[in-house]
Amino acid sequence: MHGIAATSLTAAMQRIAADIDHQFDLLLPLPEDPRRPLYEAMRHAAIGGGKRLRPLLVCAAADLFLVDRQAALRVGTAIECIHVYSLIHDDLPAMDDDDLRRGKPTVHKAFGEATAILAGDSLHALAFELLADERTHADPFVRAELCLELARASGPSGMAGGQMMDLAAEQALFDLPTVTRLQQLKTGALISVSLEAGAILGRVPPEGRTGLRAYARNLGLAFQIADDLIDAEGTAEAAGKAVGKDAAAGKATFIGHLGREQARAQAEMLVEQAIAHLNSFGEKADLLRALARYTIARDR
Repeated sequence: MHGIAATSLTAAMQRIAADIDHQFDLLLPLPEDPRRPLYEAMRHAAIGGGKRLRPLLVCAAADLFLVDRQAALRVGTAIECIHVYSLIHDDLPAMDDDDLRRGKPTVHKAFGEATAILAGDSLHALAFELLADERTHADPFVRAELCLELARASGPSGMAGGQMMDLAAEQALFDLPTVTRLQQLKTGALISVSLEAGAILGRVPPEGRTGLRAYARNLGLAFQIADDLIDAEGTAEAAGKAVGKDAAAGKATFIGHLGREQARAQAEMLVEQAIAHLNSFGEKADLLRALARYTIARDR
């Protein structure tokens, strides 16, 4: 990544991290009643750490259409609510049974399983509360479309469906097209809706979102291949979570099908394809280009 682009991306990532932490801090004040542990668990999961890739994608896409940043931040926070809730539930003993997330104890380790489940449920609800609130956007049709698209991306035809396939992958040997489908749902759906949401906020009609959708599709797959490489080659210290889990569970991955070098080459090709889909936006899309390159350069 070029020096100027890397500097700009670093600044954008630092800004979005601070902004999203501030949003969650405002949204999750600690009550002086028996609900307090629930709010503490939500704050533990939502504040601090994480790449904030999805909110940054929302803001970068919204910038293309001159959308107010505060509106984009509220939508980005809603999508991050869904992402964080999914991590809380994925980490539970009934799912991936993880002890570490974003460099700190997982929510069920810190607060117990029952509170962790409720924290995930509450973040899921908070996401749609944010999107349906007129402070997010004055147009009720925009708010309704945001809710619809995030619901689709979160449920059985999106992230949750991908997680079900991921659980099944421990007992079945998936071929490469099935692994690709799994990751398009589990990881790609929330990445795609992040780009889509920026365009919805800008009142861009569906036919005008083709380039962003293609960018998102390629970015999501490149992101997952990079995650597979981190799981195979990275350290828990750098990643902030356990590594080597896919091989231990016997799951089919991009690396298992392609080998590390071919997988890395495939990710690089996907990034270049993603960037090519941004040509019509000119320099306005430089942050999205830098984000695509970062996807395969990261170590966490």
